[in-house]
Amino acid sequence: MSTPTVGTGTGTGTGTAPPRAAHFGTDLRLLGDLLTAEQRERGSDLFVAPRPQTALPGAPASSPQDLQRVEGVEDLQQALVLRFLTQVGELAHLGHPTYGSRLHELIGEPNTVTTRNRARLFALQALLDEPRVAAVRSITVETDRRRPTWVDVRASVVAIDQVTELNLVFPVPLEGGAP
Repeated sequence: MSTPTVGTGTGTGTGTAPPRAAHFGTDLRLLGDLLTAEQRERGSDLFVAPRPQTALPGAPASSPQDLQRVEGVEDLQQALVLRFLTQVGELAHLGHPTYGSRLHELIGEPNTVTTRNRARLFALQALLDEPRVAAVRSITVETDRRRPTWVDVRASVVAIDQVTELNLVFPVPLEGGAP
């Protein structure tokens, strides 16, 4: 699977309520740009940024690095992409048997109405399992025009304590063309 995109949509909301860190939390950044998250190659699991200068006056200059973090709604965006990428049951040995999605089951399936409906169902199940999602406004599954053997799962969700919708586009590879 490749190139999930996530963004804040115009939606039906009128603005954004202040995020509560307790709801969204802080995590390490695992995906570079959440709008074009293609960083899935080996060696790109964590991102670093220059650490704020903490050297004593007169000490030699250095450029220490620190792990990047994502916070607030951006943390939720990354969490949703990672949930779609994780197979349900994959984290059972860590105490999370229902975490993930079933979208991987569609790889190799023909691009039919039935397959697209299953993709919609699997995406809905994954989104509803995320406790920081207050509502799923819409989910559509459409054939990727550039790649007829892929579908794009498009979802619009509202996070808890937010009024602005978050829009996600998550591509899923299939096999066969659209009917």
